[in-house]
Amino acid sequence: MIKNKSIYILGIESSCDDTSASVICNGKILSNVVANQEIHAKYGGVVPELASRAHQQNIVPVIQQAIQQANIDKKDLNAIAFTRGPGLMGSLLVGTSFAKSLSLALNIPLIAVNHMQGHVLAHFIDDENQQKPPFPFLCLTISGGHTQIVKIINYFTMEVLGETLDDAVGEAYDKSAKIIGLPYPGGPLVDKYAKLGNPKSFKFTKPKVDGLNFSFSGLKTAILYFIQKQVKENPNFIEENLNDICASIQFTIVEILFDKVKKAVKQTGINHIAIAGGVSANSEIRKILKSFETTLGWTTYIPKFEYTTDNAGMIAIVGYLKFLENNFSNESITATARLKVNEN
Repeated sequence: MIKNKSIYILGIESSCDDTSASVICNGKILSNVVANQEIHAKYGGVVPELASRAHQQNIVPVIQQAIQQANIDKKDLNAIAFTRGPGLMGSLLVGTSFAKSLSLALNIPLIAVNHMQGHVLAHFIDDENQQKPPFPFLCLTISGGHTQIVKIINYFTMEVLGETLDDAVGEAYDKSAKIIGLPYPGGPLVDKYAKLGNPKSFKFTKPKVDGLNFSFSGLKTAILYFIQKQVKENPNFIEENLNDICASIQFTIVEILFDKVKKAVKQTGINHIAIAGGVSANSEIRKILKSFETTLGWTTYIPKFEYTTDNAGMIAIVGYLKFLENNFSNESITATARLKVNEN
């Protein structure tokens, strides 16, 4: 491969309710377009059937926009990278089918990408505002569907050291928000109100889980019983204490996460720590992780906000890294709803 040749990769992401397309050139993002689906808010969660229909409507204009913003022609593309899984099957099928058709039409390689690897490898997008971690490093991958501590040995060798046994951390945020009457998605709202409250106001018991695994279902139940009891005594309890409730919930969740990360650092001796996934946009998680640089001597890696939630930039960077290794997929590849982070 010619070293100074411009390699353009189109990334397509459609694993859940965001349709996204991105063009990357030699690791640098030229465009990263995301179409959100507002329709799910009134249902209190993502409705798979509605999500796949919205992807069908959005995918062509989103890809057109990404190519236009990148100021290239589709004929300049060297490969098409797409999210193969994990995710909602109907949503994944829209992106997979389109990527296959486009790669056939343009006669260029097809690259299947693991969505979870995309979150991790978003750290390697060539961007002056974010630092690339050295191998090996630990990554706390936190989203609506996943909570994992992963040891990243190289771009495509990853080992899960611990993961949630039940709810993911994003789910814990959203379910806690629902209990106190906040609309979906509630996680960002808990974070917003938490900034104004006292994190020590209310104490929630942290679950006892062996090793580096997590559990959030017990915490969610404890919050539910606590709120029910308080509201029975004072019907205005939530309204009068919203900021403190959110701050206390957030404090407990963040402690649960970092207690395990500290344990992982101790076990592995690795103190290069990254975060990835939608929940890594949380302000408290970012602040606490950053503080560990001073208090614990860690080197931390925090992605830019636009690379935390589901976006095609992270799919495009994995596509680029796979392209350099001639790691292509054939047309028989299929979408899969379940895929572990160490599976390609």
